[in-house]
Amino acid sequence: MKKLLTLAMVATLLTAGSAIAAPGGKLVRPNATFTFGVGGAAGGPTTTNNDDSCDIGVTPAATLLLPYFEVETATRAQSTFFTVTNVTDLPQIAHVTVWTDYSYPVLDFNLFLTGYDVQAIDLYDIIVNGIIAPTGPNVGGTSSTTTPGAISSDNDANPNIPVANLAACASLPGGVPPNLRADILQALTVGTNSSCTGSAGAPRIGDNHGTVAIGYVTVDVSSRCSPTLPNTPSYYLNEILFDNVLIGDFQQINKSTTVGNFAGGNPMTHIRAIPEGGPAGPTAVLLGNQTNFPYTFYSRYINGQSVTGFGLLPLNLDRRQPLPATFAARFIQGGTNAFNTSFKIWREGTQGPPATACTVFLGSNANAAPATNATAGNSFIPITEVVRFDEHENPQTFTPGVIISPSVPANITLPETSARATSSGTFPALASPAGDVGGWMYLNLNSGLVAPPLASQVNAALHPTFPVPRPSQNWVVVSMTASGLFSVDFDAAWLGNGCTPAIASTNANTSGLIGPAGGTPVCPQGSNPASCTPGQAPYIGTNTTP
Repeated sequence: MKKLLTLAMVATLLTAGSAIAAPGGKLVRPNATFTFGVGGAAGGPTTTNNDDSCDIGVTPAATLLLPYFEVETATRAQSTFFTVTNVTDLPQIAHVTVWTDYSYPVLDFNLFLTGYDVQAIDLYDIIVNGIIAPTGPNVGGTSSTTTPGAISSDNDANPNIPVANLAACASLPGGVPPNLRADILQALTVGTNSSCTGSAGAPRIGDNHGTVAIGYVTVDVSSRCSPTLPNTPSYYLNEILFDNVLIGDFQQINKSTTVGNFAGGNPMTHIRAIPEGGPAGPTAVLLGNQTNFPYTFYSRYINGQSVTGFGLLPLNLDRRQPLPATFAARFIQGGTNAFNTSFKIWREGTQGPPATACTVFLGSNANAAPATNATAGNSFIPITEVVRFDEHENPQTFTPGVIISPSVPANITLPETSARATSSGTFPALASPAGDVGGWMYLNLNSGLVAPPLASQVNAALHPTFPVPRPSQNWVVVSMTASGLFSVDFDAAWLGNGCTPAIASTNANTSGLIGPAGGTPVCPQGSNPASCTPGQAPYIGTNTTP
């Protein structure tokens, strides 16, 4: 079957983000909630929708998140690759957005995937060469025919992609114009572009990394090949779809012989749409109100905004699973094999345009409003608490000698996305009395800055008692290297899921304990059954259901 070329959509720069601040590897667990009575179950399950879960897992999803990428642009000593796969027989459109580390979208493009299609992307090719997906033999780009024996439907077979939308997908340009490519490179490396120069009147859109490009990527299943960016309300009303059909992975390659020569990889963060399915458009508004999530992955770009003719959009319109705020992350720092550990951390910023924000229009997208969202605040998002434990259970905090950790100092902050070595000042120093070089860290990454209008980003109709402000969303990938030769990446374990309310610092003024959200998930032996109900306080279990 003839395949449409997978090439770059015309990309556009514009402002997104905010004025102030933001596991894979596990299958989604069946999430049935039961009503228990004395002596056993009474009435059976109240819900048996196994998709209705806030637990993130490596399962087909509607949105993929590459939480951190790094590309050395001068010598190609380091690059990041990612791959998007369509696991269905129907064609799909994957809308890709590249963001700076301050949550400024510098580029978007579309991948048209036929049934069972896969597309690999080299971010060096995009940022430096302006090529999205090279074509030709043996280059990993698009092909002219499907693999012999593969079964997939015609390109117009997906009922959620109107036939009229396919015309734009048939002529996707493959090159990024030189002036735009220069802006993309400048934004991702030194944090400015031709519109936002870093002056007082034009806030920075990213940090200055010299020749290294740093940021993150989102991939959404879509109903059209369009240049609309995800910080535009009409994107959620008119374009994104809700089919859980994409899987993805990434690899980071370091070819430097001076600072290391290794590679690591991991699944991308798979974020499901629940309820899934259905077309884009007004129907999506109704279903957006039907999701059981208290808030969603894209809530900050929807809440309090409107599209002509529809008024304020439901804050859960994207229906995407929210991400957690607390994590347990393993580290090894030192030893005979020269172990090093870094945490690649993605965080949710906030949105609030000051008067001095950069403003850039979306070019050919006539339905889009100008982007007036500053990003400077996403450069210094605070964290609630970090505690380092060595292998003898000794805690290290930012206040030596204090067993119960206080909040981290106000100057310990992280941007929207970053990689930090566990030996850096971002984390409490390793001062193990036993001389250990390994252990784990408790990371409560909630920013505490989910302020109005974000404080109202809770579906009050379904969750009237959900504590506000809600926690900010985060993701952590653990990256370990050894001997300058070996590397491995894996997701940190989350201690609460995306529907877990904010957890306070475990300092002397609170009674909180470090551990899974919900506390000990068992009823003590010999307790009164009437006061020991699984799933109800104080035995609510380790994670929160929608």
